[in-house]
Amino acid sequence: MRQWLSGLLLLTLAACSSDKPMINTSQSLVMESAVLSAGIITDSPKLTEQDGQQRALSVLQNLRETPVKVHYRFYWYDDKGLEITPEEPAQTLIVPAHGSVEVASQMGNPTASKVRLYLYL
Repeated sequence: MRQWLSGLLLLTLAACSSDKPMINTSQSLVMESAVLSAGIITDSPKLTEQDGQQRALSVLQNLRETPVKVHYRFYWYDDKGLEITPEEPAQTLIVPAHGSVEVASQMGNPTASKVRLYLYL
């Protein structure tokens, strides 16, 4: 009887858990290896507040002698790690040879507190 109750308790606990994946919002920069191989380096986006809105900014630098086309997207999250919608569409830019380019995003949602920058070729 004790095993049966233990099994029932475990089944109940499993049913109560969320099937949504937990997002680790402490990782604010995700860069595919091809981006780094192409000579692009950057730091995690810096968050500031401007006119009551959150603003994220990062500088992409190209270490190579040829321009590199980079795609990027900012993802915004609240304090609980839930993604804020609507999502911004992916953007594309060309980082000039031995040059740098700023990428930025602004979020008017007052619950926005964390951001992630995703870079890919």
